[in-house]
Order: sequence, then C-alpha cells, then structure tokens
Amino acid sequence: MPAPAKLLVASSNPGKLREYQLLAAGTPLELAFIPDFVSLPKFDETAPTFAENAAGKAQHYSKFSSELILADDSGLVVPALGGAPGIHSARYAGPGASDADRVRKLLREMEGMKGEMRRARFVCIAAVARGGRVLAAFSDFAEGLIATEPRGTDGFGYDPVFFFEQLGRTYAETTGEEKNRFSHRGKAFPKVIAFLTSPRADTFF
Repeated sequence: MPAPAKLLVASSNPGKLREYQLLAAGTPLELAFIPDFVSLPKFDETAPTFAENAAGKAQHYSKFSSELILADDSGLVVPALGGAPGIHSARYAGPGASDADRVRKLLREMEGMKGEMRRARFVCIAAVARGGRVLAAFSDFAEGLIATEPRGTDGFGYDPVFFFEQLGRTYAETTGEEKNRFSHRGKAFPKVIAFLTSPRADTFF
C-alpha cells in the first residue's frame, strides 16, 4: 500500500471525522471529508438496514471522486423501543433537529423504564468503495445502557446518555482515546484499516 493513502469520509459530521482520524493515527491512511460534500447529489438513506445504507452511500459518493470513499451507517438500537431509533437515529426527532433534541425525545420515550429495559447497543457498518464499486464492508457494535439524563460534554449524537458499563461513564464523559477502545466505530474501523493495509489492497490504489 502506498504511504500515505487518502480515504475520504462521506459525511459532514466533524465528530465522526475526528474519531476516524484518531483511529487511523500511526497508519498510512489520511482521512478527510469529501470536498464540497454538501453540494453533491445527496444519497437517500431509505434502505431498511444499516448495511444497505452504508454500502449504498459508499457506492453513491465514490462516483464523484477518484479516491477511496468511506461511508458508515451507525445508530442506536433500543430493544425496549422495538429497535428504535435504529436506522432513523440521525432523524429521530425530525428534520433539522439537534443532537439535544434527539436525546430529549429518546429520554421521553424511555420515561419510567428501568433496569434491563434501558439496555441499548450502538451499531456501525463501515463500507469502502471506489469508482462506483463497493470493495468491502465491516460491522461491529457496543453494548450499554441509556442513562436517565445527559452526562458529559464530549462526543456527539447520543453519547451523553449512552452509559458504557466497562468504563462506568457515558461516552460523553470519556476521552476520545477511551471511547475508541470500546465503541462501535472504534471496533469496526480497525477492520477497514486491516483490509486497506493488507497486501491485496495494492490493487485498489
């Protein structure tokens, strides 16, 4: 694999990019946003699964660049809510809602639930594509509990209410390094790195 190799992230979320850059530290991969991402034709994430959305998004945006494209679909799954927010995690509180709005809606929906009913998991599917072709996709997850109120100021999304039992803190109370050791994205992305840095990866560059 040539060093360095560029991997463009199909997202406009700075928190997500920071996590990926931390995870890629010390590897030959350089991660950045797709240039002018918001001006490109948008991929409509309407598939019923995380995997289909991730692969479709990677394939879609890889048509607008000659570089490798990384796209993920990730979200929070709460069994007591029938799997919600699930694939709708980013749109759970409606168009234009903030992270805080989504957290508030989640806490309202879970009001009165206790113990195991508050169990949840974060899921991440990360897909890599180039030239309109999906090269690989990898998945992982992290188990936790939904706290009764937000705690911590770091992270993004549902991090302030996702209580990770191994650390005894919410994701928003952890450092980036701590979160990446245990998080859904922190588990899935190293599989992408291993794939792209394997001997057979030379054919992609």
